[in-house]
Amino acid sequence: MSHHIIELKDVGFSYPDGTHALSGISLRILHGESVAVIGANGAGKSTLLMHLNGLHTASEGSVRIGDAPVVKSTLEDIRKTVGTVFQDPDDQLFMPLVSDDVAFGPLNLGLPPAEVERRVDSALAEVDARGLKERFSHQLSGGEKRRVAIATVLAMLPSILVLDEPSSGLDPKARRRLIELLKGFEHTKIIATHDLDLAADVCERTIVLSHGSVAADRPTAEVFCDTGLLERCGLEPPLGMQGCPVCATGITGDKGGREDDPA
Repeated sequence: MSHHIIELKDVGFSYPDGTHALSGISLRILHGESVAVIGANGAGKSTLLMHLNGLHTASEGSVRIGDAPVVKSTLEDIRKTVGTVFQDPDDQLFMPLVSDDVAFGPLNLGLPPAEVERRVDSALAEVDARGLKERFSHQLSGGEKRRVAIATVLAMLPSILVLDEPSSGLDPKARRRLIELLKGFEHTKIIATHDLDLAADVCERTIVLSHGSVAADRPTAEVFCDTGLLERCGLEPPLGMQGCPVCATGITGDKGGREDDPA
């Protein structure tokens, strides 16, 4: 697949109950890009991601991964190329042991046991989870499950990594570790997230969805500085770009008063 370029042209999608989720989505993501997909609840973020590996099929328009259209006959190859990490890691972890979960995909590729073991060890090492290998998956913390869920995808050696709300439910320490992991990955990354600070840290490009359409597709810094755009789309700037309300009011004022006091 030609460097695994992702291309959507005029994609529309409606659910069986008639809910219209996407309308006229056209975009192109190049090999090696890190792209955030943001928007308010119901904007179409998860629905869009599910089109990249054929979990949803466009009602209108087309989706291509490299030279291949995303259609029923190409799904086996598409899903080797596009690795998807779901929002809830419990949807991805269903085997007794962590090692079994990470080995599941490579085993289903028919790989020899030695290669499966190598991929399991490599994927767990990449997410700093080697010590979890023989743990029971259901006993892991939320952050540990998240790392193992990512490892199950990395073990398939995808060229494109798609993550849906990867920081959801993580405590601050686990979230910081996730951000460092994502920054270190060389894959093409598409990340749907409400965590705009994560997007600012990890992604150089941001696509803003609003009511199932693309409201903006620009460098991340430009998007997050456009407060009018964010407000229209039901968003706020990342916390890291907002002024500290404490420093901007009481403490600053008190300090100023003390500086004026000759005592």
